[in-house]
Amino acid sequence: MMLRGIMMDDNKVRSCFHKIRRYGYITGACLIYGVGISLFIDPNDLAPGGFTGLAVILNRVIPVETGTIYLLLNIPVIFLGIRKFGWKFTVSTLYAIFVVSLTTNSLSQFPAVTKQPFLGAFFGGILIAAGMGIVFRNSATTGGVDIIIKCLRLRFPHLKTSTLMLIVDAFIFSFGGIIFGNIESVLYSIISALATSYVLELVLYGHDEAKLIYIISDKSNQITARLLAEIVVGVTILHGSGAYMNKEKKVLMCVVKKQMAHKVEEIVKQEDGSAFMIITKASEIYGEGYKSYFGDVL
Repeated sequence: MMLRGIMMDDNKVRSCFHKIRRYGYITGACLIYGVGISLFIDPNDLAPGGFTGLAVILNRVIPVETGTIYLLLNIPVIFLGIRKFGWKFTVSTLYAIFVVSLTTNSLSQFPAVTKQPFLGAFFGGILIAAGMGIVFRNSATTGGVDIIIKCLRLRFPHLKTSTLMLIVDAFIFSFGGIIFGNIESVLYSIISALATSYVLELVLYGHDEAKLIYIISDKSNQITARLLAEIVVGVTILHGSGAYMNKEKKVLMCVVKKQMAHKVEEIVKQEDGSAFMIITKASEIYGEGYKSYFGDVL
């Protein structure tokens, strides 16, 4: 009995330490994010998409600080996130939004690192992506259109995340061009968005060429249909047998490029939250869509 109590206390300590470390990473990431907005993006009249860009634009229209506008824009989105994804996911996201808002307002008192729009767009985009990536890796988001798109994907699974993001960003780029009255601001904003997209991919997925994924689920037919329709990826069906229940199982195997791995995970989680999934690195891939044996890309 005493041993069990010690083990439970040890688990509580580990859980507490894990939570403190997780929120430490989120805090540091949000500080990086805020630096990108306040010292690079905002001073150069850039609107790089998402609620960040929208907050910068609205700051030029109403006398409210950019960080405060960012927080206010996220309030209805947070309520939507609570309804759709629950408190556990939303609390860490709310904390991240608050830290980004506070950092953005605090740092706005300091002069910009650069007043050259290209440098502001490029390095601001990198800092925002680094912050977002670290937050994502710690099971939170920075709010904004991320939650809205997650909800839209639940309602309209046939629409691709990239398509929805492109539509939102295109609107914000255009709105920014009207408010700033400068087409160059739009072009620099696009550069910032591209830098953010590229660096975010590196932070989340690294340089791995591909991911090898095994999926064991009682809903393998539904998962296969969605993978083929939404990601257009090859799926191989292996046949196995569970040792404990001696029950026949279908094992789905697929290889996807690193950018697509999270989409596979989303589909599996939506179809079967109890599915068994193994994701591993595939460093050398030969065949259609990857490398040929002769050094070319097929």
